[in-house]
Amino acid sequence: MAGTKKVIFAEFGGPDVLRLTDADEPHAGPGQIRIAVRAAAVNAHDWRLREGQFQQARPIELPAGIGIEGAGVVDEIGAGVTGFEVGDRVFGEGSSTFAEYAVLSVWARMPEGLAFEEAAGYPSVVETALRVLHEVGVRPGQTLLVSGASGGAGSAVLQVARDRGIKVIGTAGAADQDYVRSLGALATTYGEGWVERVRRFGPVDAALDLAGSGVVRELVELTGDPRKVISIADLGAPEFGVRFSGVAGSLPDALAEAVGLIARGRLRIPVEKTYPLAETAAAHVDSQAGHTRGRRVIAV
Repeated sequence: MAGTKKVIFAEFGGPDVLRLTDADEPHAGPGQIRIAVRAAAVNAHDWRLREGQFQQARPIELPAGIGIEGAGVVDEIGAGVTGFEVGDRVFGEGSSTFAEYAVLSVWARMPEGLAFEEAAGYPSVVETALRVLHEVGVRPGQTLLVSGASGGAGSAVLQVARDRGIKVIGTAGAADQDYVRSLGALATTYGEGWVERVRRFGPVDAALDLAGSGVVRELVELTGDPRKVISIADLGAPEFGVRFSGVAGSLPDALAEAVGLIARGRLRIPVEKTYPLAETAAAHVDSQAGHTRGRRVIAV
């Protein structure tokens, strides 16, 4: 393998800066593996990186690859890695996963019967779900309100919370009400009067803002305590005394829990749409538009 196809961007900007190009093959360093990528999930992190939103906090050099999670077949094993062999099917996180070959730094063996396209979408959203449920402190028997319940992180939160005996109310678009209910939550729509519609379900003990749609003030009002609200999407949340959660927790623990939940039939995050590598820009356009039910995935 002298070279590989890889999506890169050489300047910050809109989806049109993305290019599928020939690149040098990556290699697994100590504690890493390389996979022949079969699928890579599309995340908000990807297009925010492409736009240069992280340059002040975590600058990168251009040109740069894109994509942080994927699923595929192990094809190279770095020094110190044990328990895995070439040919194993794995999913996890790494760098530049929108490519034919990519290096993963954290991974787990894929559960039996799981397709690569579906597996690629689990790592980051399960980590996010576990982290924010811990940070918000919601306990079994309590009621959790989730704003942005139908996306990838919302889908994971609803199912993990249900598995833990937590009652969930989810807000989502009109077209996604049945989907939210299918994940074990009570459902209501966004828009005028949504706070009163939530109140009809009863008291809310904690709330999560997963969509960044400007509802933090109302979530504080519904819970009665800014310490019982967490946002992963509204950088202005601290103005209301609400914690913004942006630092990832333990991905190995999250992958292990995901594998267990999937094996027990307690977690399934659907893939709304797949795109070939050459249509990564279109995937970014759709991701930024929102209203995703589950995940969007690049199929390689």
